[in-house]
Amino acid sequence: MVTYIATLDVPRHIVEFLARLLAAHRQRIGTPKRSRALGAFRQAVLVLRWFRERGCVHCLARDAGISQATGYRYLHEGIDVLADQAPDLHEVLSRCQREGMTHVILDGTLIESDRLAGLRENGNDLWFSQKHKAFGGNIQFLSAPDGTPLWVSEVEPGSTPDITAARIHALPALYKAAADGLPTLADKGYIGAGIGIRLPVRRPIGSSEQALHIDTRMFNTLLRHVRALGERAAAELKQRWRTLQHVTLSPSRIGDIARAALVLNGIWK
Repeated sequence: MVTYIATLDVPRHIVEFLARLLAAHRQRIGTPKRSRALGAFRQAVLVLRWFRERGCVHCLARDAGISQATGYRYLHEGIDVLADQAPDLHEVLSRCQREGMTHVILDGTLIESDRLAGLRENGNDLWFSQKHKAFGGNIQFLSAPDGTPLWVSEVEPGSTPDITAARIHALPALYKAAADGLPTLADKGYIGAGIGIRLPVRRPIGSSEQALHIDTRMFNTLLRHVRALGERAAAELKQRWRTLQHVTLSPSRIGDIARAALVLNGIWK
């Protein structure tokens, strides 16, 4: 056996933030002192290593000197306390209005996962996305005009179209925000979303882009340019918290994992 020293490339204040949440959670549920295999700080390190390094839980548990079952239990506990800190959509939209934002950007992404057996009525895999040709969960997210991630939805199976997931989790609140002067920009995957959701104008089927009036083409170009800043929000979360590139836990946990990553991302400096 060869031992070596590794460095977790996460700012220390993030580890301390999570450790405080875990310590408060232990106190809330009445955990006796010194009854855990790991203290709150070392548990926080284990959880953040999983988010940052996309490591296997077995390896993380081995490095921490605990069993694999305990490693999974500590990891899920860390995900839960972080996800509980994620903001509500109505809170996010109210803050955007107070800060004078001109718009927010709605987009969806597939968080890939291991294959999961689950069939729809038509016999297709529930968690398989035909668009991405991969298994995973559909996550909706909002970002600020500068691309800062603001909010993440609950997960829907990968076979769920963006417009359907948005109707379930986001559109009712976005309609009210639009009525109060905060419109939402989105791509063509949200056609039919309704009033207040600004979308590109589709060209007639079978025609070229030139079939659209020049003013309409210019509108589409400007909308695409402004929206592009917000669409990097998912990429930022996936690259910083690499576990979002492929989740090995149950796909039903993808929403909690994404919200936990959003909370961590918000305090990264």
